[in-house]
Amino acid sequence: MMMKIKHLLIFAFLVFPLAINAQEGKQEDKKAEEIIDMLFDKMQKLFSLEDLNFGGNNYRNLLPENKWYAWWDDELVRIDKEQCFIVDKKTGKDIRPLTDDENSNRKEGAKATTIIKDHQLYVVDAQGKERQLTTDGSRSIVYGSAVHRNEFGINKGTFWSPDSARLAFYRMDQSMVTDYPQVNIFPREATYEPDKYPMAGMNAHVVTVGIYDINTNKTVYLKTPVGSVCGDSVATSTPIYFTNIAWGPDGKTIYMFELNRDQNDCRLVSYDATTGERIAELYRETSKKYVEPLHPIQFLPWDSDKFIMQSQRDGYNHLYLYNKEGKLLKQLTSGSWVVQNVLGFNAKQKSIIFEGNKYHPLHRQIYSVNVNNGKMTQLTTDDGIHHGELSASGAFLIDRHSAPNQPRNISVIDICSGKTAKSIRLFTASDPWDDYEQPIFECGSIKAADGVTDLYYRMVKPHNFNPNKKYPTVVYVYGGPHAHNVEAGWHWASRSWETYMAQKGYIVFILDNRGSEYRGRDFEQATFRQLGQIEMQDQMKGVEYLKSLPYVNADKLGVHGWSFGGFMTISLMLNYPDVFKVGVAGGPVIDWKWYEVMYGERYMDTPQQNPEGYEKTSLINKAGNLKGKLQIITGYNDNTVVPQHCLSFLDACIKAGTQPDFFAYPGEEHNMRGHASVHLHERITQYFEDYLK
Repeated sequence: MMMKIKHLLIFAFLVFPLAINAQEGKQEDKKAEEIIDMLFDKMQKLFSLEDLNFGGNNYRNLLPENKWYAWWDDELVRIDKEQCFIVDKKTGKDIRPLTDDENSNRKEGAKATTIIKDHQLYVVDAQGKERQLTTDGSRSIVYGSAVHRNEFGINKGTFWSPDSARLAFYRMDQSMVTDYPQVNIFPREATYEPDKYPMAGMNAHVVTVGIYDINTNKTVYLKTPVGSVCGDSVATSTPIYFTNIAWGPDGKTIYMFELNRDQNDCRLVSYDATTGERIAELYRETSKKYVEPLHPIQFLPWDSDKFIMQSQRDGYNHLYLYNKEGKLLKQLTSGSWVVQNVLGFNAKQKSIIFEGNKYHPLHRQIYSVNVNNGKMTQLTTDDGIHHGELSASGAFLIDRHSAPNQPRNISVIDICSGKTAKSIRLFTASDPWDDYEQPIFECGSIKAADGVTDLYYRMVKPHNFNPNKKYPTVVYVYGGPHAHNVEAGWHWASRSWETYMAQKGYIVFILDNRGSEYRGRDFEQATFRQLGQIEMQDQMKGVEYLKSLPYVNADKLGVHGWSFGGFMTISLMLNYPDVFKVGVAGGPVIDWKWYEVMYGERYMDTPQQNPEGYEKTSLINKAGNLKGKLQIITGYNDNTVVPQHCLSFLDACIKAGTQPDFFAYPGEEHNMRGHASVHLHERITQYFEDYLK
């Protein structure tokens, strides 16, 4: 077998995870081979997927979304293609196969289900009877779907009570929201297929919350405040965002956060689910910048009078214990670190199990905290990134772990085994590329532009790196909120495209600037009302560091990013035109006044409130600064960063006499999928090959 992978073949493998995500078992191999054949029908096949075991257990266990081991109620199950095995949680050994009868008769309570058809919301009860809840649903009146553009942690629109007797659901009236004129070009005559798109400072949709009682077959609506929909004078005292819906253990009380349009006044409110009446305001948090509720409250399984709430009011996201009257009982976690994910509860130990970065900003460990005495215990020990999945009882934990030099470990942890949680290793994945020449993956830190804050970077070098040689270098950037690029996972969380670029002789540099996630409130909010400005200052500190390295060719610096990273790419190209020779910007925001209400106004306020900030961050008036080669790429039907951004910038460049390149993907939205994704990465790479090398 050849010891060095041909660059075209390794590029084909770039898209292989897409096939794995979409298919299972033997279909994985078939789909992957179809993609390879489609891309390189004339290439010589050096070896099969079976040779590399890409379709087998080892590679699948490397994937973050892998469910090779999972919980079946409180039983640990190993999934082996189409067969499931019950596994001994204390030894990791198979006990017996899980029978089809057991699997089909699994009891999860007599829950009804919801469906949406022809814009109407239906409930199908446990007996299979279908009930229609709404009659006025339409493209403008939306029921049972995620609202507020999926901000504030919202990812669904229906919420069953614990006893499955009542259903809470969103009703979104977006009749007042302007249509963005998307066009479907594929029919013989192109068709108009508009999106409802609320832009910053303009009309936002109005949301209400309905409660359907399956026993009485009646619906009531919560008597919530009604928010302003006026685009010229935005109300700042009336809540219009309703999020993080949670049911009380009694199934008769519902809790949610209400946030004003300015997003600086957040209230936790309880409602009577039988009448819709407002019961009480339990908590209020305000800020000079913004408050962003992302997590519903969670009641303690052993004490229905108490719940935990997540907040970063002390500067970092932490856990707080309240009673149902809204009295703060205690802060359960504290310190200059972030609670990243609550996994659940262990009723026997009266503890909460969660993931956090207390050990180090780049590492994620799993902890428990005792609600009674506040004692915190670290349940995982190996350095790196741990993602947990808790069993129904909370007594056992599946731990999926990776580290810079370790693709995947899967263990089961017995939380209740004594003073120290006992761990049994279920699976260890070796590096599938261990026998091949690989890039060099490094991680380090520099100081931010404030001279104080540590920023972390990843650097990917060619496998045959020569420190006496000068390399063209590409800065990959995202830089925006709710994202990070560098962590202590396998290869420091490097992406396959970076491997591809390193194989072609580039250095790739990735820096998480201020404004990115998991570093605390002040780190994230440093960019408030001036998106891109602090981020550019930090990225230029990264460039300063690169220029100090003798093996970086400062005359051949490129920059690439997508979405917020596309905005950052063009911002850097225009604000530092003599630094970057080549840029590739995908799905870029050009002016925040064309971006959506919920996200845009959180970080920028409205154009009416912050005209100076919108003017400073807009790229329209800087189009004449372009010197290097810039390629802009967009999905022709992007409904996240609408094409108006790119087209307006092209118009500005025409007027300014500058010459960017432009490419659009018909029918694609904000991110390319399938073959379009392969074509996209070929195009990005070729642009650097043409103009940076």
